[in-house]
Amino acid sequence: MDTRNRPHLPGILSTADLHRTADSIESLQLTNGMIPWFPGGHCDPWNHVETAIALDIMGRHGAALAAYHWLANNQHGDGSWFNYYLPDATVEDTKLDTNVTAYVAAGVWAHWLCTRDTAAVSALWPTVRAALGFVMDMRRPDGMVLWAREIDSMPWDYALLTGSSSIRHALHCGAAIADLMGEPHPEWTVTADAIDRAVNSDLGLFEPKERWAMDWYYPVMTGAMTGMRAKARLAEGWDTFVLEDRGVRCVSDEQWVTAAETSECAIAHVAAGDRETAKELLLWTMPHRRDDGAYWTGIVYPTDPDKTMVHFPADEHSAYTAAAIIMAADAISGGSPASRLFTVPMVRRNAHLQVAPL
Repeated sequence: MDTRNRPHLPGILSTADLHRTADSIESLQLTNGMIPWFPGGHCDPWNHVETAIALDIMGRHGAALAAYHWLANNQHGDGSWFNYYLPDATVEDTKLDTNVTAYVAAGVWAHWLCTRDTAAVSALWPTVRAALGFVMDMRRPDGMVLWAREIDSMPWDYALLTGSSSIRHALHCGAAIADLMGEPHPEWTVTADAIDRAVNSDLGLFEPKERWAMDWYYPVMTGAMTGMRAKARLAEGWDTFVLEDRGVRCVSDEQWVTAAETSECAIAHVAAGDRETAKELLLWTMPHRRDDGAYWTGIVYPTDPDKTMVHFPADEHSAYTAAAIIMAADAISGGSPASRLFTVPMVRRNAHLQVAPL
């Protein structure tokens, strides 16, 4: 099989293996473009974008574009989306989350990296611009972006480290799209820089969620922390969050390993310059892989040797988990044009946002 512009990791996951995983994602897509977590399950816009990025990586550009058009067709006038939608077009959770809303910018930028389809990006540009407008309207006076609000209510009064790290990455992606469209938005990178300063100097500005693995590696994965600081953060949290030969715990006090967190942690290690550890982490997700290419969301490994591991949530194999696998394989192998989405910093020079050279 032709592996050009597709992820391929000999001994771990071949391009053919990853196409089967992409099949498992695409098989869930509804005719309106929505991609639920699993058959009959709900869809949240953040993980919906994650699955679209994976589809673009694997060359499923039509399916990815349909996913983005579903977002465009369901966007609120203020640029936001609800937190969870159901396949019957009803809404499960009406919370308005800034990180959930911002991530479309990363997805549309990835679509352009994979396709160079300026016309498609131009059609989605109003969606991205409105989404990031909502995010900017949710800033505190200190520049931090508040997590969420309910409809017709005041925003909650705190920012999250994981969400803010993801938002700063989305703001950079949005600025790149804005430059491509000839409508620069330098205020987006100014806000991203304010988040970076807080991440690197005052974590007290964020609501503590130290139990969760994402708060450990997301500042590195999204480029908020780089260089020696990034390496040190990954090293400091390893014993707390990693079960050797198993993967990354979703939360530090449970034996619950999730393939998505393990894959994202692998991307963070690539971003920090450690591809060998990233490969090892991705290899540890293989017990999650099903014969059809889909992935079990999580496995609980017992501390009692007489007990066996169990899937948790029970029997759940999720589209976003499959997507994270594809994205990690791509980041490690450098397969697709989107492989540098998280692993190479984006910088602004002469009013144009560019990808820094390797």
